[in-house]
Amino acid sequence: MTTPARHVAAELEVYVSAATELEMQVTVAKSPGLTMTEQLSLTLDGEPVEAEEMVGECGSRIHRLWIEPGLFVIDYSADIHTPADPVPVGVTDRSMYLRPSRYAECDKFFGFAAGQFDTSLPPGRLLDDVTAFVEDRLSYIPGASDPIDGATDTLLAGAGVCRDYAHLVVALLRGLGIPARLAAVYAPGCDPMDFHAVAEAIIDDEWVVVDATRLAPRQTLVRIATGRDAADTAFLDNHGGSINLNYYKVTATVDGELPTDTGTERVRIR
Repeated sequence: MTTPARHVAAELEVYVSAATELEMQVTVAKSPGLTMTEQLSLTLDGEPVEAEEMVGECGSRIHRLWIEPGLFVIDYSADIHTPADPVPVGVTDRSMYLRPSRYAECDKFFGFAAGQFDTSLPPGRLLDDVTAFVEDRLSYIPGASDPIDGATDTLLAGAGVCRDYAHLVVALLRGLGIPARLAAVYAPGCDPMDFHAVAEAIIDDEWVVVDATRLAPRQTLVRIATGRDAADTAFLDNHGGSINLNYYKVTATVDGELPTDTGTERVRIR
C-alpha cells in the first residue's frame, strides 16, 4: 500500500513561572527514507529562542533549553512527503524491551498473563489476543486516569486513555516474553485529536504496531518518540523551576481518504 502524504502540527503555550530546563518531543522522528518539510518556532514573550536538538532511539528528537520566566510558545508543523523505512530490530532490543519499566511493570503481570492467555500460541497470535483483551477490558474515558498511573492501575480501573491502553498492552506482552515498547505518534483520523500513544512488539524479527484503542488507522501513523513507556516519550518535561501548560492543539491529516484499518494485518510505523 502507498502511504499518502501526511501533514502534522502542534501548538503549545506554556507559562514559565520559575526558570527551568525544558525538554520537548513534538517533532517528527528523523528516520531513514523519510522526507519532509518542517518548521519549528520557539518564542518567549514573543522573542525567538533557540533549543539544542538531541537525537535518540529511532530518530526521536528532544529539543532542550534553559528558559527564563515568561510565556513560552511552541509552534511546529511538518509535511511528510515519503514514508520512513521500517525500523529494524536492534541488537539490544530483545533484552531492553522485556524488562519492567515505570509504567509497564510487567513483573507484576507474569502470573496474570500466564493464566489469561494460551502461552503455547505463537507470538503473533498472542499479540492479537492481548490487543483484543485490552480493547474489550478497557473503556476509553478521558480523565479516568492520572499521569502517574501504570499498567496495573489501568487493569484495575478498567478505563483510561491511549497511553493507558498502550502501557497495558506492553506490560502483558512483556509478561508473555514478547519484547514490547511504546511509541508516541501523530495519528491522522484520531478522534479526539491529540498526541497519540501506541504499542510496538517484535514479531517475526520485525517491530509491528498495535493500537487497542482503534482510534486511528495504523497505516498513516507518524513517529515522534520511542521508548520503554511514557516516561521516555513525554511531549513536554521540565527539570527544576515551574511551568504550566496553558493550551495545546494537535492536528494530523492525510492527502485524500484515510485508509481502512481492519486490525488484522501486520503494520509497521512508516
